[in-house]
This record gives sequence, C-alpha cells and structure tokens, in this order.
Amino acid sequence: MLESSAGTPLGGRRCLKERLVTVCSLATLRTCFPILTWLPRYSLAWLKMDLLAGLTVGLTVVPQALAYAEVAGLPVQYGLYSSFMGGFLYCVFGTSKDITLGPTSIMSLLCSFYVGGDPVYAVVLTLMCGLTQTAMALLRLGFLLDFISYPVVKGFTCAAAVTIGFGQFKNVLAEPLVGDVILGLFCLLFLVMITVMKNTLGSSEVTPSPLVRFARSLVWSFATVRNALVVIAAACVAYSAEVMGCHLFTLTGQTAEGLPAFSPPALSETTANGTHMSFSDIILDLGGGLAVIPLMGVLESIAIAKAFGSQNNYRIDANQEIFVIGLTNVLGSFVSAYPVTGSFGRTAVNSQTGACTPAGGIVTSVVVLLSLAFLMPLFAYIPKASLAAVIICAVAPMMDFRVLPQIWRVKKLDLLPFLVTFLVSFWEVQYGIMGGVVVSVLMLNISVLCKYLLSTPRCVVLDCHHVSSIDYTVVNELKDLLKQFKLHDVSLVFSRLKPCVLEVLLSSDLPGFRHGDSIEACLQIMSINAHYD
Repeated sequence: MLESSAGTPLGGRRCLKERLVTVCSLATLRTCFPILTWLPRYSLAWLKMDLLAGLTVGLTVVPQALAYAEVAGLPVQYGLYSSFMGGFLYCVFGTSKDITLGPTSIMSLLCSFYVGGDPVYAVVLTLMCGLTQTAMALLRLGFLLDFISYPVVKGFTCAAAVTIGFGQFKNVLAEPLVGDVILGLFCLLFLVMITVMKNTLGSSEVTPSPLVRFARSLVWSFATVRNALVVIAAACVAYSAEVMGCHLFTLTGQTAEGLPAFSPPALSETTANGTHMSFSDIILDLGGGLAVIPLMGVLESIAIAKAFGSQNNYRIDANQEIFVIGLTNVLGSFVSAYPVTGSFGRTAVNSQTGACTPAGGIVTSVVVLLSLAFLMPLFAYIPKASLAAVIICAVAPMMDFRVLPQIWRVKKLDLLPFLVTFLVSFWEVQYGIMGGVVVSVLMLNISVLCKYLLSTPRCVVLDCHHVSSIDYTVVNELKDLLKQFKLHDVSLVFSRLKPCVLEVLLSSDLPGFRHGDSIEACLQIMSINAHYD
C-alpha cells in the first residue's frame, strides 16, 4: 500500500477527500435548492396536508388578488397574474414551510404611488424590483435589513393600513349607487362577524362535546374561505340583478380572458396621446420606487418568515428568501405580474391549515391558473363594494396600535422612530421609511448577536454589565433567541444585569429567562461547566 511521508495511506486520504467533496457538494446543493432537504422524506401524510392547505390558500388568494389589483390601480386580472409564479418557485427555493408569495395590500399601495395605473410601468417595476432583490441575495446583503428596527416596520404598516382602509371606506360610501353602500356594509358585517366567531372558537376551557367540536370545525372552515364566500355571493346577487335589468351595483366589468402569455416584458410604450415612453423615461418616472419597493418587499416577507419560523420552531435563510422573492419578481414580469412578496394573512391560513412543506404552493398556483383559464368571464359580475370589504378586513389587523404601550414600557425613546415613520408615511412613503431608519440606525443590531450566540455550543453566559438600556427590537429578538436556544438544548443565562434592564426583561415575559448576579452564580444555575468568553 502506498503511504505518505506521515504514514497515512494515500488511498485513504484520497477516499477521505472524495467524501468531503461529496458532503460539501450535497450541503451546497441543499443550500441552493432547499427542496432537497425535505423531498426525500416526503410522505403521503404530508401530501394530504399540503393539498388541503394549498386548496384553502387558493380559495383565499383569488378574491384577495382581484381586490389588491384594485388597490394598485390596475385591471383586476393583474392580481391573478401576480399570484401563481411564487407558488412554483418557492417550493424549490424557499426555506419556510408556511410562506406564500403573491400580491399584498402594502405592495399594492406602494405600486399605486409609482405606476399610476399603467400596466407597462407595473411590469417594468416588477422586473427591476426582482433584479435588485436577486442582486441583494447574491451579494449577501440581507444584513442591511437589520438596520430597519421593529418600531419602523410597525409605524409603516400601521400607516399603510390606515391609508388603504380609509381609502376603501371612501370608495364604498362614495359610490353613486345606493346598492353599493348597502352591499358593501353587509359584506363587511358578515366578514367581521365570521372573523369574531373564529377567534372565539377556543376560548372555553371545558372539553367540548362531539357536536360542539363539529360546529367549531364548520365555523373554522367557513371563516377560512370567508373572502371567497362573500365575493361569490355578491357576484350571484349582482348577476341576478343584471339579468332582471336592474343596475344596482358598480361591477368590475369585462376583464381579459385566459392565461397571460409568457414573453419578455415590454420596456417601452406609446401612450394614448401618441407620446413614446422609452425605457429610460419609465425608469426616471418610477424614481424612488425602484429602491422603496424592493426593500419593503424583502422586509415584509423576511419579517413574516421569521415570525412563523419562531412560532413553528424552524429557522429561515434570509439571503435565500431574498433570492426566491427576487427570482419570482423577475420571472413574474414575463407573465405581466406586478411586484409580490410574502403575505401575512395567507401565510397564517397556510400554517393553521397544517401545511407540512412548501409544496402546498403548487396547489395554490394551480387554483389561480384554473381561475384565469375558466372563470374570468364570471369575474366581470363581481361588485367592487364586495372587493372593498375584503380589503378592509384584510388590512384591519395591521392597524395594531396595542404595540405602543409595550414600546413605551420597554424603551420610551423607541416611540420616536415609530411616530416619525407613521406620520411621514402619510406624506411620502419613502421619506417615512428613510426617516425612521435614520432615527433608529444607531440602536443595537441584535440580529448579529443572535447569530453569534446560536453558534456557541451547549451553554452561554451573557455578561451584560456594560448594557445600560435595551429597546423593543432587542426584546423581540431575545424572545426568538430563547426559543431557539430551548429548541437546540442550549442554556442561556444573563449575568450582572443593571436593575433598569432587569426590570424591563422581567416585565417582558421572556420564555425561559434566567439571570444571576455574577458569573459564578450563573454557572451554578446551569449546574454545568460553561465556557465564558
């Protein structure tokens, strides 16, 4: 046998090197194509749950997509054009089992500011947005999101929800036909009622009887597809009125039928008055939207993925998530989509229905494609008032001002970036976000600390005697960090906390929070030998 000068068999070294190369190659493939991490273990039980979740989300996304296109100021079919590409791509490249990509209220509102109802502008914006996001992922610039603190995000989402909600209320109440007002208010009342019923299903501590369990299951099922039920019922009423010759409602009107052609996006156009708009002209007109929309799209989706990853005990790869969002937008521009991102409402439905893998997104995309292929003529009879009701109920949970007292209790100064972002966003969205970031940019970057701590094995003592204050962003990240530590069976103890910091942490209901007055006391708490750096 051939040996090296150190006495190691050369054949063995070659074998070891080949194994290492194979392992590294597989790890790289799994990183680039996360589908490889779960597809080999895919089972019939997972398939059943993914089919159910995908179908349920599909029945949710179709009416929402029609409604969000109205918010964006585009013909309703563009909402559906934007709703199917993400399901196919996220199945292959996504790292969260729950996330669903598609049009959202915030992205639709932002698009309405920049595209002016022009589909060509919207598609060009989608292409540029996707290229920007893909470049961010390839350059691994996901860390830039750490500079946007939690109060800035909440300030923006609250401002967007108020803008969208009151805009749709105005549309319902200002419609020229009385039937629109009555139908809109009735649809809104039904949606609120069914939502309240769903939220109170599990409030009783007494073990329910089989009949009660069946009733709860029925209510939950109706509540999950409530948007589809409202839109279908309203369309039936409107169709009946039209057949009898009564024009009681403002309808969506005729829409383009069939699937969109897969072709390169148009990069120029000639307006109705004969003006030719070149690609450079369109880019100049889009202006700040070329930066704001890619950034907010990534931020919204990453925030949702992190929230559901924390809730369901898994971690996401931020750069991989940015890549799949960018790729979805790039390819989406070839089917006339406007910019998309992760949807909180539909992701919640996906998670609650029991999705096991991202494969449910394929089912959702098929539902959207079937709607485009066969149902577009029927969508012409959907009253705009019913779509407005769907939008109002979709954005209402985003107006969450309960966070203000929590921010006040943790760190009063954090209210400043929240208020700056919230108030300035009513003037110009990009200035609101930029103002909030500038105000909060000097605050702690806690995500870097989390990544470092999670790489530390078995036990960690965190010496905090130099920490004089913490903010609301830190508290939120620490909650997620402690959950992840528990999941990985790692002990974390805080040492030498200042009284003001300890008071905040004790009042924040952190799971598994432990602290000691000294390093030695912390080691006794853990009852194991710890490495202290």
